Amino acid sequence: MSKPSFHSAELDWIEGGQPFSSLFADVYFSRDAGLDETRHVFLQHNRLPERWQALPHQAQFCIAETGFGTGLNFIAAWQLWDQLAPPDAQLHFVSTEKYPLTPEDLRRALALWPELSPWSDQLLAQYNGLAPGWQHFNLAQGRVTLTLLIGDLFDTLPQLDARVDAWFLDGFAPAKNPDMWQPALYQRMAELSTEQATVATFTSVGEVRRGLQAAGFSMRKVKGFGRKREMLSGELNSRPALPWQAPWYARPIQAERSADHVLVIGGGLAGCSTAHALARRGWRVTLLERHAELAQQASGNAQGILYAKLSPHHPPLSRFIQACYQYSLRLLDYELADAPDAWQACGVLQLAKNEKEAARQTQLAAQGYPPDFLQAVDQKQAGELAGVSVSNGGLFFPAAGWVNPPSLCRQLASHPLVQLHSSAQAEQLQRVDGLWQVRDAQGKVLASAPVAVICAAQDSTRFTQSSHLPLKAIRGQITHLPVTADSSALRSVLCADGYISPARQAEHHLGASFRFDRLDNEPSSEENLSNLDLLAALSPQLEQCFADHRTQAGTLPARAALRCTAPDYLPLIGPLADPLAFAERYAVLAKDASQRPAAEAPWYENLYINAAHGSRGLISCPLGAELVAAWITGEPLPLPQDLAAAVHPNRFMLRRLIRGQAADRQKAGNGASLD
Repeated sequence: MSKPSFHSAELDWIEGGQPFSSLFADVYFSRDAGLDETRHVFLQHNRLPERWQALPHQAQFCIAETGFGTGLNFIAAWQLWDQLAPPDAQLHFVSTEKYPLTPEDLRRALALWPELSPWSDQLLAQYNGLAPGWQHFNLAQGRVTLTLLIGDLFDTLPQLDARVDAWFLDGFAPAKNPDMWQPALYQRMAELSTEQATVATFTSVGEVRRGLQAAGFSMRKVKGFGRKREMLSGELNSRPALPWQAPWYARPIQAERSADHVLVIGGGLAGCSTAHALARRGWRVTLLERHAELAQQASGNAQGILYAKLSPHHPPLSRFIQACYQYSLRLLDYELADAPDAWQACGVLQLAKNEKEAARQTQLAAQGYPPDFLQAVDQKQAGELAGVSVSNGGLFFPAAGWVNPPSLCRQLASHPLVQLHSSAQAEQLQRVDGLWQVRDAQGKVLASAPVAVICAAQDSTRFTQSSHLPLKAIRGQITHLPVTADSSALRSVLCADGYISPARQAEHHLGASFRFDRLDNEPSSEENLSNLDLLAALSPQLEQCFADHRTQAGTLPARAALRCTAPDYLPLIGPLADPLAFAERYAVLAKDASQRPAAEAPWYENLYINAAHGSRGLISCPLGAELVAAWITGEPLPLPQDLAAAVHPNRFMLRRLIRGQAADRQKAGNGASLD
């Protein structure tokens, strides 16, 4: 029996090497022919062969599934997609799973079908560290996306933003798992469905059929697979009235796919990630960078750290970081797999600097994360992992490590559909005849396209359309330390208040400072000294090793740059709206924040932003780019709705309206007391 964590599947392996759920006392697929059953039930009875052969150029198709299990349904659908769909079409597969298989169990289960290995091997290469939450996978060079919703589907499906074309209603049998087969599920399925959506399920239980019919599906019994006499298939007959959605977080009208050209302004991590995400989807991208080379500002440090500081209480920032961290690891392992000087998964040790931090880490470790995601370690274990003595125990993230951000930016921008325009100083953005025009200070048009994405960090506010955003710059300095015989033993990144990395090109990198009083890029000896102070909480051995460098603080190599952040320390990712029209259209909220206006937000047509990633850009930029791409193309969002709202640029205009109401009440209260 496989040893589970609290959220992974507990399996027995029965005759024929098939996985059997110990919790539900049920099989994952037909004991006779699981792959044939999948093809019969879900592929044939959702009419996928004929529907996919009829898809137009650049089409999208979305499948949603209840119960990812062994991934067999997904792999079989992907195989058929590759055989029948147009080569420039995209498949989006969304699947819920409360108890995911471990990587070892998934590999063992999928090994039953060697014919699927060209597809299953790609999934297995990315399938690891599956913590609860949303897990996004980009496969087949962008032709296929998979979004796994790890958790109870009654928690995850209400947060899904997608238009589903076909449903795989799977899972353990209704008699074995009655909690899943409920009217609330069928209702949510109908709400998420397109008008032409179909549904298929292996069961023919009357209660399931009647529940789907009550939700608006037209259902019928058809021949089942193998020894199962009957199963159910159908299509949406009547789409239910949708619940109210805040219009300021709703989808703008998507750009026509024929207008497949995008301007991306800014050549740092956010811009290069955005350009790459769109290029993988077949969009032509013009990438504008004001410097002669990419990654010249905050994205230009020699070593960046994948530092995922999480909270055991899971506020939006922590959940966002966790989802982004895991997607970034998948991207790095794919894009920089053969570049050891650009990316090393050496592990990151987050050391507990005090009792409060130790308590937070203990709470987090007790929540049952898989060991390939994080592990609690004591001081001795931490020292053995690090290769040097350390000050405390903490949490070890074995898949994390350091990245050379400029190398990553260059790799992402090397896609053949990305055209880089360097030394392009964008000063103005104007909409002319259905195109966004970027102009320089003299009014010369640098480039134009139907869609534009602003990824210019704090310089994003130079454009009229984004000048209202509350972006702020925070200076940070990294100190470069020459490797020594003792320091060369450091094997993993050490983090507490600051961090130090294993050597790259004979240098460690130590930092980073946070300063609000300086906005220049000139390194300072003061910040070199404060960075050296950070070593005490990391490693007494390294503190002693570099003690003599304190007298050389004025000459130590260093790099200073400005991070861009927002007041709530979450990035700004999504479509932009006109602030004056927004305030007028939703003025009622200033009087009563409980109102539910229905008017569409005053969107700037096909204009988006991906900025303010602060010191977490290596973690948040790649998934932020996937989110921008989903907003632009209309595909399923790779984050739950509440997190998409938490990073939406409209959140600040909304808060201003509501806080204006609170301020008016405060004034009224003060006036009453003065009377």
